[in-house]
Amino acid sequence: MAHLPRWALFPAAAAAGMALAGEQVYLAPQAFVAQAFGQVPEPRVLWLTDDIRTQVAEILGHEPTQLRQRYWAAGGRTAWILEEIGKEAPITAGFVVAGGRIEQARVLIYRESRGGEVRYPAFLQQYAHAGLTAEGRLDKPIDGIAGATLSVAAMERMARVALTLDRAARSR
Repeated sequence: MAHLPRWALFPAAAAAGMALAGEQVYLAPQAFVAQAFGQVPEPRVLWLTDDIRTQVAEILGHEPTQLRQRYWAAGGRTAWILEEIGKEAPITAGFVVAGGRIEQARVLIYRESRGGEVRYPAFLQQYAHAGLTAEGRLDKPIDGIAGATLSVAAMERMARVALTLDRAARSR
């Protein structure tokens, strides 16, 4: 077996480190739904009508990519699993909404190299009891995190989308 010089190992080590830094699964989406309801209810589908698509596009700053959004509902609560780009990669987050207010927010999968502090409970607790103003903004302030500005903004957009979709689902 040939002996490799030390310098030859660095590219492989760097590539392995990049793969490890890529996707961090903190909670599988199905596990999030199970935790939210105790058991997983049948999924429902909300078709993104022109009106809903317009509202979501205004929040995101771009058109939603899907024609429908899957969600779960039971006991007057809904759960939404959404994705939005932070800086370069999608962040997958789950939101439980009850009575038009966020009950719980969780980062499920994080794919960015920076800004992962948005997954910590101290940050996510800020979303508890947040609702939407008449202008479609959150009705409570969310403090940012130094070095995670784009991830914080993505989480705020997803929270607003979850509340908007919940409102649309409840009005059906």
